[in-house]
Amino acid sequence: MDTNLRLLIDFGSTFTKVVAVDLRGPEIVAQTRVPSTVETDITLGLEQALAEIAVGVRIDNLDKQRALACSSAAGGLRMVCVGFVPEYTSQAGNLAALGAGARVIGKFSYELDATEIEEIEKLAPDIILLTGGTNGGNSKVILHNARLLAGTGPSVKFIIVAGNKSANAEIAQIIAKTGKQVVFTRNVMPEIGQLDLSPSNHEIRQLFLKNIIQAKGIARARAIIGDVIMPTPSAVLEAAKLMAGGYAELPGLGELLIVDTGGATTNVHSIARGEPQRADVVKAGLPEPYEKRTVEGDLGLKYNLDVLVDLLRGHTTHPDFPAIIERFKSGQLPLTEEEMTCHTILAALVVRTAVTRHAGTVEEMYGPSGRYFIQRGKDLTGIRTVIGTGGALVFAGNPRELLKQALFEPNNPSSLKPVNPQFRVDERYILYAVGLLAQNEPQKAFELAGKYLKILENSGGDKVGC
Repeated sequence: MDTNLRLLIDFGSTFTKVVAVDLRGPEIVAQTRVPSTVETDITLGLEQALAEIAVGVRIDNLDKQRALACSSAAGGLRMVCVGFVPEYTSQAGNLAALGAGARVIGKFSYELDATEIEEIEKLAPDIILLTGGTNGGNSKVILHNARLLAGTGPSVKFIIVAGNKSANAEIAQIIAKTGKQVVFTRNVMPEIGQLDLSPSNHEIRQLFLKNIIQAKGIARARAIIGDVIMPTPSAVLEAAKLMAGGYAELPGLGELLIVDTGGATTNVHSIARGEPQRADVVKAGLPEPYEKRTVEGDLGLKYNLDVLVDLLRGHTTHPDFPAIIERFKSGQLPLTEEEMTCHTILAALVVRTAVTRHAGTVEEMYGPSGRYFIQRGKDLTGIRTVIGTGGALVFAGNPRELLKQALFEPNNPSSLKPVNPQFRVDERYILYAVGLLAQNEPQKAFELAGKYLKILENSGGDKVGC
């Protein structure tokens, strides 16, 4: 028995991935990925992956029982957010859901109507996050929405309430006899302009662990391995926080950005305060969370090719691209030089668009005292590190050229993207493993990240920490 061996697992919708880490290095001693078998029996793919790992390193039942896993399989954690004002409580709920690793499949504001309730039932979310009103403020809207949600069918099972605390007792009575499970937590926006997202993050993850993975069949894996402890995007965010902040006396990378390109979505994570960098800039809108995640559901390099083609119009006129993209739609991976060129252009478009959406903006204004600027969202111009992960970046011939698409563009100065960061690439596809390992072995996880996140030459910034 080797007490220094750790198995770290990601149940993805496409692949089940396993990394075996020797903590003494720490170093990766074995790694594999196999097609996921969520639609039949998730343990089939898991057993295959573990068998492949066992070819390179000896593992026993105790090693399996110590294993930790995350999951984005079966659609990941699918949530609907229902709030009051779009720019305030609705947006705060959305930030809370994304920060917990969810995929927000529907956002609704003000008083729900019958058509919207029907839409929510068809979406069949894993969890609904119900917000609305500051504490002691408006309770009419959240009570109205609670009544309509109480009347939904069996496709709505779990509701987390994170709104005006004055309405909680009445909401509990409204939902009490419906058979739905309701959880109350602190208001995501207790006062105008003040966010309190951590309690909602916690409750979302707890529901995921206790109920959602059971419904998706993922809990069957617990008969073989230790536990599924979080959604995969949460694991990546945990890795990002660790790398930014460092551990004990080990200095971190400082403020950073992670771009994660996928077949269905593109995730962007920023660990940064995002405060204005100039004295003549005034912030507007909700405060931005230090740990922020956005999900671009229309920027997938496999399932959203039609959207990418529309975005691409005007950027290239290559005559063969339409035919190549049609081949991509059938699931074909790029093989020829022309296909690689096409895929690289699409991936660059995805990176540029996703980071532009994630970053804040600045707008020039004029008032009685003259010119000033309004900033909405995060100023990421001072970000020190940009990390690329996901298939398109990990397997790119020149990932640095793709990551350059995340940089500030002089011809679009209103977008506050990074100016001169250092680039790194997750070439071993281990960010999820770093986040999992950080739960029990944060120092080893930090050292693992520093060892395997490859620094790309000729990128800006100093080589610090990690």
